[in-house]
Amino acid sequence: MADNKEKLFDMFPECSYDQWRAKVEADLKGADFNKKLVWRTNEGFNVEPVYRAENIADFKTTDSLPGEYPYLRGTRTDNDWKVRQEILEDTIEGANAAALDVLGKGVNSLGFNVSLTTPEEVGRLLAGIDLKSVEINFQTCPRHAVELAGVLVEYLRRSGELTVFNGSIDFNPMRRALKHGTEFPGDIKAIALELLETVKPVDNLQIFAVDSFMLCNAGAYIYQELGYALSWGAEWMTMLTDAGVKADIVAKRIKFNMGVSSNYFMEIAKFRAARMLWAQIVEQYKPDSKQSAKMLVHAITSRFNQTIYDAHVNLLRSQTESMSAALAGVDSITTTPFDAPYKKPDAFSERIARNQQHLLKEESHLDKVIDPAGGSYYVETLTLSIAQQAWKQFLDVEEKGGFLACINDGTVQAAVNESNAKRHTDVARRKEILLGTNQYPNINETAAGKIETTGAACGCHHGDHDHCDDKGGLNMSRAASDFETLRLATEAAAERPKVFMLTIGNLAMRLARAQFSTNFFGCAGYEIIDNLGFDTVEMGVEAAIEKGADVVVLCSSDDEYADFAPKAKEALAGRAILVVAGAPACMDDLKAAGINDFIHVRCNVLDTLRDFNSRLLK
Repeated sequence: MADNKEKLFDMFPECSYDQWRAKVEADLKGADFNKKLVWRTNEGFNVEPVYRAENIADFKTTDSLPGEYPYLRGTRTDNDWKVRQEILEDTIEGANAAALDVLGKGVNSLGFNVSLTTPEEVGRLLAGIDLKSVEINFQTCPRHAVELAGVLVEYLRRSGELTVFNGSIDFNPMRRALKHGTEFPGDIKAIALELLETVKPVDNLQIFAVDSFMLCNAGAYIYQELGYALSWGAEWMTMLTDAGVKADIVAKRIKFNMGVSSNYFMEIAKFRAARMLWAQIVEQYKPDSKQSAKMLVHAITSRFNQTIYDAHVNLLRSQTESMSAALAGVDSITTTPFDAPYKKPDAFSERIARNQQHLLKEESHLDKVIDPAGGSYYVETLTLSIAQQAWKQFLDVEEKGGFLACINDGTVQAAVNESNAKRHTDVARRKEILLGTNQYPNINETAAGKIETTGAACGCHHGDHDHCDDKGGLNMSRAASDFETLRLATEAAAERPKVFMLTIGNLAMRLARAQFSTNFFGCAGYEIIDNLGFDTVEMGVEAAIEKGADVVVLCSSDDEYADFAPKAKEALAGRAILVVAGAPACMDDLKAAGINDFIHVRCNVLDTLRDFNSRLLK
């Protein structure tokens, strides 16, 4: 049977890029190819609509195998990443009970944030946990990191588990500057050296954190997070090798805790590029072994794009994010629970978050395939493009004195906050879509009653519980926060504004514009009254007034607005706000006639709705 199979692609003649391009340009009928089909990314490079073998023919990045230097294709020869869950209980007994519970549900990596001052307390926290098979990660105030390391090492010495322990202590003195814009009040190098000496008996304990997930949660673009993460790691390498510590020792103690956003293929490319660039950076410090250049990466799904309204859509976002990280070959993943923006995650949301990773392993078998993106013309090109942009960012930071200098003077925070502001503007203008928030909202949903906490957007859960929005620090406001503030104001109003769709004229145009207008005003949580259509403007106006409409949206075609809009204004006689759906050629004439409200695709949706809120809410 096999010998008789037809070779499908032999039936088609080869097509060159020039032939394909000519056909596409003919189909575009004069439209500009680059404007229509070439995507200009926020990362600073263009993405073509199609890639072919010749696009990656000269790439040296395609020569290596998984587990081989420079580790672009992974640092391991398998893809069995660890499923991590953060234990949010802050008492030793509560944290231990929660940990034992989730370990029976497929988790093999734990994150703790519990105050520990004695080896006995460590023992109570870790009681019943098999340290041979479970990774243990501690978050702590950086001023207490040495103390925590000391009691942990002493416990492991007493229990005879120094050689089997695997995990990390998140020593991150840079957090203070990133969050608050103020320098760490201690000698970072001295503490780091003491910490190194303290953990010396434990080989597999990482202590120097590169918490670039903070930048991701603050809205940094992908190339920024990667570039700054590399600079952050290089800061540790330079600081400690200059103090006389061997490069191999420092590199093996660094752990990268990186964010992962919903830009699916870009994130796959980011992690691949990260390993390659980090390996080359470490190589410059002359380690004895290339094994020291392996990058240990923990991925945490983004909080920046999580929403309070239509919160279950957060599951779709975090699922694609977890999938990107898994396919990219990270070492462990935390999937952020969908309800994190407005409450402490409960048993249900934590279970769903765990199961999202179990689906990727048990149903999709992503742990069985190493670097499936390897050789993809598109992903290989993205990998190199992101690497180039991140490298420029890295070099810029190094030229300015290194990562620590750049966070102490606010350079990094200012750059990331600029990206945050740009992304908020893009969300306001619907250039960046948040389903259920600025597009296709559930207009009847209310959220005020379910909000228990503002949800620390950084998700740090450290001993330092100050807010993350101090002057000079990172702006941690989520992308949806402005729309949520707007909609919560509508919920709090004495009366919910009513928007009436006065549909008339051209059937296709009135339906399309009514749908657009419903989505538009639904983002503010207004009550929408849709209609099948009216024979006359006057009939529509009277129906609107009868329904108690505060806003009447005229939905028709551009050609008909010159006639319909003045009639609607006259019939309304100021009893409701008249809005024209669209940007017709006669707009200036309509404005001259006193019609000033228009909604269309070029509007800043947020600013427009803020204006309506100021006029309508009582």
